Amino acid sequence: MLLRAKKQWLYAIPVCTAVLFAVGCQEKPASPTEAQSASQAQAIQIPLIQAKMTRVELSKKQSCDEDGCTQYDLQTVQSNVPWIDEYFLDRIKKDVPVAFEKDAHTTQAASEAADLKGLSQQSIYVRFISQQYNLATFMMQSYSYAAGAAHGMYHNEYVTFDLTTQKRLALTDILKPNVEAKVAEQLYDANANWLTQHDITREKLQLSDNYYYGPKGIVFVYPLYELASYAEGMTELTLPYLVAKDLVKAEYLPSLPVVEAVAEKAPQAE
Repeated sequence: MLLRAKKQWLYAIPVCTAVLFAVGCQEKPASPTEAQSASQAQAIQIPLIQAKMTRVELSKKQSCDEDGCTQYDLQTVQSNVPWIDEYFLDRIKKDVPVAFEKDAHTTQAASEAADLKGLSQQSIYVRFISQQYNLATFMMQSYSYAAGAAHGMYHNEYVTFDLTTQKRLALTDILKPNVEAKVAEQLYDANANWLTQHDITREKLQLSDNYYYGPKGIVFVYPLYELASYAEGMTELTLPYLVAKDLVKAEYLPSLPVVEAVAEKAPQAE
């Protein structure tokens, strides 16, 4: 019986070989899920941001009206990602539309008002800050000075893009659902010393939608005068990443180091 079985197995070899040569070597077709994943991987290419500052070309460097004249200094980024460049140029045009008006005519009344009140200033600078794989962060720094004022006012707005979706990420985009109150609580705990020194109670602290990814955590940035004096500048409060990992969506957190617990060895008796 054993010999007969061996012979049958040997006879089957030529038949299988013939079928193999007839059909040919064909790869197993990919499943729809595998094909879709491969297609998405090819479509999504995360660029390595390369950006430099460049001055915005204006038809006039200053505009005048009956309230005086304002001088403009506008600089944006020129990068290897066109849609990012377009985003910031559009933002600047919306923030300072007068600077892009082609009519440079100045009335006599406007000139006289400018001579009396002096020259106001307004500037916007866009800078590339950092990139963490698909997350790219930029800063829009604006400054305005009204002629005759004691000092100018400035504001730093941080803009983070998801390069895979080509969209700006608002704070609500990166947080898990319904965790805002918990984030505010943890943010207060992490900065309790500074907040207490400035007489800011837990109830008074609100989340800022102006944030960026810092080296130690997510940094919430507050406007001038909101939490501190002008001399102290814009306030920055950090939510440590180890705390944020339970409150922020995993895809919007940087890679955190994995710390393995090391078991202590029992002392050996001599």
